[in-house]
This record gives sequence, structure tokens and C-alpha cells, in this order.
Amino acid sequence: MAQAAARHILVSTEDACSDLKKQIAEGADFAELAAAHSSCPSGAQGGALGTFGPGQMVKEFDEVVFSAPVGEVQGSVKTQFGYHLVEVTHRVD
Repeated sequence: MAQAAARHILVSTEDACSDLKKQIAEGADFAELAAAHSSCPSGAQGGALGTFGPGQMVKEFDEVVFSAPVGEVQGSVKTQFGYHLVEVTHRVD
């Protein structure tokens, strides 16, 4: 069965998400930004969500995690929780 590990930053607006993505592209540390800005408790761990399988996360998040290239920041991904920047850190298909 497929498994993936990912980290994310959850914010309430698409503008905030775009701003953080720009900062990461300019060299800011993903984990530091997650700790400072993410509204998800995972922010304290740099946004790390651990390992999970398909169907364990909301649909929009799942689709990105199981299709995006590993190590590339994706977003903004809109879910019922807000806007996410997502980075797949490991995946086994």
C-alpha cells in the first residue's frame, strides 16, 4: 500500500499562503515558517504530519500528497480547514 510523509503550513487566507510560498522560494526555512505561522498543531514540529496512507487525510490534501513530486512545495491547497502549503518529504508507491 502507498505511504507518504509530508509537512504543511496551514493558514486562513490564500494571500498568506502565497506570501509564505514566496518566502520559501526565496530561501526561508519551511519548518521555521510552519512553527511561526501554521494554525495546525503540527507547526510545533515544523509542520511534519508523519506517515500516512491514501484516504487518511481530506481529499484535496490527499490528491496533492500522492501525486506531487517529493521535495517540492505545493500550494495553495484549499481544504475545509483553510489554505495549505504542502511538501511531500517521502513517498512509497
